[in-house]
Amino acid sequence: MISNGSIGVAGAGSIGCFVGGMCAASGRRTALLGRQRIISQIQTHGLRLTSPEGLDRKVGSHQLILSEAPEILRDAAVVLVTVKSRDTAEMADVIARHAPADAIIVSLQNSVGNVAVLRERLPGRQVLAGMVPYYVIAAGEGQYRRAMKGDILLEQDDNRTAGQLSAPGLVVRPHPDITGVQWFKLLINLNNAINALADLPMSRQFARRAWRMLLADQMLEALAVLQAKGIKPVSWTPVPASWTPHVLRLPDAVFALMGGAIKTDPEARSSMWDDLKLRRPTEIDHLQGLIMAMADECGLKVPLTRRIHALIKNAEAEAKGSPGLTPEQIRP
Repeated sequence: MISNGSIGVAGAGSIGCFVGGMCAASGRRTALLGRQRIISQIQTHGLRLTSPEGLDRKVGSHQLILSEAPEILRDAAVVLVTVKSRDTAEMADVIARHAPADAIIVSLQNSVGNVAVLRERLPGRQVLAGMVPYYVIAAGEGQYRRAMKGDILLEQDDNRTAGQLSAPGLVVRPHPDITGVQWFKLLINLNNAINALADLPMSRQFARRAWRMLLADQMLEALAVLQAKGIKPVSWTPVPASWTPHVLRLPDAVFALMGGAIKTDPEARSSMWDDLKLRRPTEIDHLQGLIMAMADECGLKVPLTRRIHALIKNAEAEAKGSPGLTPEQIRP
């Protein structure tokens, strides 16, 4: 199926350039729809895709279809949606106008509401939910570094889209409960805001128990809300979702031993830190904001979640990048 058309990346930022670049490196015809700044970089430098465990792929600009014009989606067999949550509705309308009606739409976005938006605005089309477990660092001049290992998980479908998207160095696996997986990813992504406020690489942040405790306590607030709503998050790691906060609370030396086998880029930071640095709106309303709204529906209190949401909103308004707070300054 995919061999009959291109793989279109709708919103080629860090994740889109990495995933799309890996598809192109495997010989798939790949079209990147993105901002002119990114397109120009790739046209000049091509793509270089790396990871901590030694992945190193070079993709020339001639191996890609590059444009900021959505017409490049006109023969896409699959469209990978990689825009921020706030841009999902607008991108859905672009896809409706320019992508074939039988193209499979795959959301590789954070948060849990994007697939519903895509399905509402793309009636009659096949829309699949996906989950990317890693961060990608945009290092400039067409260089994108995957910060850690992990397989993309995708909603199961009769076309076996996950298997067709898999390529050397890019494993895509079907999952029977992608909704549960997305809720667990949201729990993990609650750290995006903490990292953005800390102004630290995540490797240094997670090395300190005080920072991990902030994430653990946020997760406990969110897990109580999800339980009240009858939602069961599904971990893709060996640690069940309900145990994760307790693992994060372990002493530094014990936590380091448990995570010592995980190779992580030492400079990796969250995409929300990038947003503050570049003076862009963040996805805080789709992460902490969503937990707050659900808590209100259930009559539950989530004081730490509210505090972190407010601090990010304040940092957005000040437009000075990360405030560089301590764990003590973040706690309510």
